Amino acid sequence: MRLSRKPTSRRFFELFTEAGANIAASVDVLREFVRAPDERRAELAERLHELEHVGDRATHAIIEHLDRSFVTPFDREDIYRLAVRLDDVVDDIDAAVDLTMLYRVDVLPEGVDDQVELLSRAAQLTAEALPRLADPQGLTDYWVEINSLENEADKAYRRLLSRLYDGRLEALEVMKLKEIVDQLEAAADAFEHVADVVRTIAVKES
Repeated sequence: MRLSRKPTSRRFFELFTEAGANIAASVDVLREFVRAPDERRAELAERLHELEHVGDRATHAIIEHLDRSFVTPFDREDIYRLAVRLDDVVDDIDAAVDLTMLYRVDVLPEGVDDQVELLSRAAQLTAEALPRLADPQGLTDYWVEINSLENEADKAYRRLLSRLYDGRLEALEVMKLKEIVDQLEAAADAFEHVADVVRTIAVKES
């Protein structure tokens, strides 16, 4: 029988749960943003930027707690990697929205909705998985499903690129839109990187 976690370990699980909830909230704002009229976009971009700061604070809190803790629930390196990977998700989402505002893109290309819906599903799975991190062996379905979603996201991204390069848009517009969809694709990759760390933790704990 595995020994119970030390009290200091509970704080790690709380912080990871908070980070997961913040990711879910960030993707919810992203969904609003891509469907919102122009007059609401600035407000939603600012809300997402605030959530990016919340994510930064959560990452710093995890790392600070790691630095202060003599006993940790998992390998210190894996705790650090998980914190950074979670932060990457929100950073990529925030970058996509920021570029949309900076480039003054009025209409996002067909297919962005597909990317965002896949990110929403990944965010929900991640937010549900992180509170269960104390028993990582029970999270196999989580990382399998995230891997499947990332494969779907790759297909959605390639379909989107085919539309961007079909000759109907000016070259400069294509460049702007590609930067935005690249950031959304990076967010999908970041979710998979989170799941990879969780899987590594589970293997080490088995």
